[in-house]
Amino acid sequence: MNKEKFVIEYELKSVSPALLWPYIGTKNGLSDWFADEVQSDGKLFTFFWNKTSQQAHQVVMRTGLYIRFHWLDDEESRSYFELRITTSELTGATMLAVTDFAYPDELDDSRDLWDHQVETLRRKLGV
Repeated sequence: MNKEKFVIEYELKSVSPALLWPYIGTKNGLSDWFADEVQSDGKLFTFFWNKTSQQAHQVVMRTGLYIRFHWLDDEESRSYFELRITTSELTGATMLAVTDFAYPDELDDSRDLWDHQVETLRRKLGV
């Protein structure tokens, strides 16, 4: 069974892209909402949750726009997770687009996890 790609967009109304970027593009920012702690050694990132850790390789980054990671323990080489800043054409609001991959029977859980993580980000940003 192959993983399926999914994208979720979150509107962050009163947040500028310049304010959002440090939260998604730096290890300190990611440790504020995505993981309990984040360490990096070049493009190798280690994310800590409670007593477990998981490593990811930073595949690509365009400062101020997006960052993409691939989990080292993921056997599917084409899968990744990406955090991308966009602007709504309709409202002009800042958007965070999350792209991830999950097995079909885990899609709902994966979406719920992102919803929870982004809710933490919203609280950190004060929106």
